[in-house]
Amino acid sequence: MMLEYTVKLTLEPWDTIEADVQRLREVGFEDVDILDINQITGYFAFVNRLADGLGVELESYWKEATQD
Repeated sequence: MMLEYTVKLTLEPWDTIEADVQRLREVGFEDVDILDINQITGYFAFVNRLADGLGVELESYWKEATQD
């Protein structure tokens, strides 16, 4: 459920509704947890867009790790 929510929040944030948050509550997430999920998702989206927009390249060890 959490991953489905983060995918929706990342790809279609304008479609996120209160029912999505309620589903997280129903499976045991508290409001502070949901806030953390939102902040972390938003942070990664922000940082990745900054890096992509500036043409930042990955460090060489990331490229090496994907070639194994």
